Amino acid sequence: MREIGTAEAGQVRPADTVHRRAVLMVMCVGLFLVQLDVTAVNVALPRISDDLAAGVSSLQWVVDAYALVLASLLLVSGSVGDRLGHRRVVLAGLTIFAVGSASCAAAPGAWLLAVARAVQGLGAALLLPGTLAVITRAYPERAEQARAVAVWAAVGGLALPAGPLLGGVLVAGPGWRWVFAINVPIALVAGAVTIRVVRESTHRTARRLDLPGAALAVLLLAATVFTIIEAPHTTHATVLGAGGAAVALLVAFLVTEACRADPMLPLGLFRNREFLAVNGAAALMNLTTLGLLFVLTLYLQQVQGRSAVAAGAALVPMFALVTGLAPLAGRLTARLGPRAPAVSGLLIAAVGMALIPRLTHADSYLALLPALILLGTGLGLMTTPLVAAAMRAVPLESAGLASGINNTARQAGGAIGIAVFGSVAGSPAATYQFLTGLHHDGLIGVFGYGVAALALVRTLRHRSPRHP
Repeated sequence: MREIGTAEAGQVRPADTVHRRAVLMVMCVGLFLVQLDVTAVNVALPRISDDLAAGVSSLQWVVDAYALVLASLLLVSGSVGDRLGHRRVVLAGLTIFAVGSASCAAAPGAWLLAVARAVQGLGAALLLPGTLAVITRAYPERAEQARAVAVWAAVGGLALPAGPLLGGVLVAGPGWRWVFAINVPIALVAGAVTIRVVRESTHRTARRLDLPGAALAVLLLAATVFTIIEAPHTTHATVLGAGGAAVALLVAFLVTEACRADPMLPLGLFRNREFLAVNGAAALMNLTTLGLLFVLTLYLQQVQGRSAVAAGAALVPMFALVTGLAPLAGRLTARLGPRAPAVSGLLIAAVGMALIPRLTHADSYLALLPALILLGTGLGLMTTPLVAAAMRAVPLESAGLASGINNTARQAGGAIGIAVFGSVAGSPAATYQFLTGLHHDGLIGVFGYGVAALALVRTLRHRSPRHP
C-alpha cells in the first residue's frame, strides 16, 4: 500500500497534497492538546484548590503527575511506534488522552485528579513523538518535510500562550472541569480523522522495547518528585525512605540500561561532554520556567486576588515572546552556531529571575511585567539553539534518539521544578511565608540559569554550522 505523500514517477498528485495537508492538520491538533495542558491547567489550580480542598502538595501532584509520566515514557513510546506502527500509537494516544481528560473532569478529589492526570500523561507521551513520525512519513521530500515540521512546531508553540487565556476563560465561565472536558470531543474528532486520512507505516523496526528501563524511569522520577514535594509535610523517616528509594532506583536504572542490548537510554551518549551539558541546560531551563509558572499562578490569584482570566492574560506576554522569537533564534543559530544565542538567552532569563525577589503582595502588574518580558525573551532565544546543539553533538544516525532525550530532559526538569518551587514557596494562605519562598525561588532560578550558561560556555565550541 502506498503511503500518503509518496509519488509515482516522481510526481505528487493533487489528491495526495490534500491528504497530506489533512494529515498535517490532524497531527497538529494532537500536539496542540499535549502542549495546551502544560499551561492551561496552572490557571485552574486556585479554583481546584477551593473546590477539592486541595493543599499545595496536592496541586503539585495534579501538575506533576502529567509531566512525570510524559517525561518517563517519551523515549520508549517512540520505539513503540517504530515497532507497532505510528498510526496505531497516535490513535492509542488520542484515546487514552480523551479517557484521561474525561476522568479529570469528573474527578471527585485531588488524588483521583492526579491519577487521571497521569493517564493524560500516558496519552501525551504516545502523541508527542507519534504525531511527528506520521508527519515525516507523509512528507518524505526533504524541503516539504522541513516546512511541515516547522508548522507542527509552530502550532505547539502557539499552545503555550493560548493555554493561560483559554484556561482562564473556561475557569471563569463553565468552571475548571471544562479545562479538561474540552479535550474529549477534540481528541475523538481527531481520532476519527486520523482513521480516515492516515495510513499505517509499512516499515517496522525489530528493535526490542526496553520495558524494564521504562518502568524504572517512571518509578525513579516518581520517587524523586515525592521526596521533594512531601519533604515539608511528612516525617523525616518517610522522606529519607523515599530519597533512599530514589537513589536505589537510579542505580538500578543505570545498571539495567548498561546491560541491555537495546537500551531506552544509551548511556554512552553521555560521555560526550557537549551532549551532557546541553541536555543539562535544557533540564534546568524547564525546571526554573515551569517551577516559576506554578508559583506565579498562585501568586497572581491567591495572593493578589486576580481572576483566572486576568491571571491567564498576565502570563501571555511571556509565552508570546517564547513563540515569537523562535524564528529569530533559528536564524541566529544558523549564522552563529548554538552557543551565542543559548548563553545570551540564559543570561537574559537570569536577569528576569533576579527581579522576582522584588515582588510584594500589593504590586501592580507593571512590577511583574519586566520580569515576564525578560524571561520570555530569554526562553525564546535559548530553546531553539539548545535543541540544535543536542542534535549536532551526536552522529546523524542518532538524531532521533538525541531529540527524544532532549525532550525527556526538559519534561523531567519541569516535573522536578514544580516540586522544588512549590515546596519552597509553600501555601499562599500564609502570605508572608509564601512571598519569602517566592523570592527564594527567584534566586534558585538565577542560580539555575547561571549554571546552565556556564556549562555551555565551557563545553560548546564556538563554531559555524558550516564548519563542524
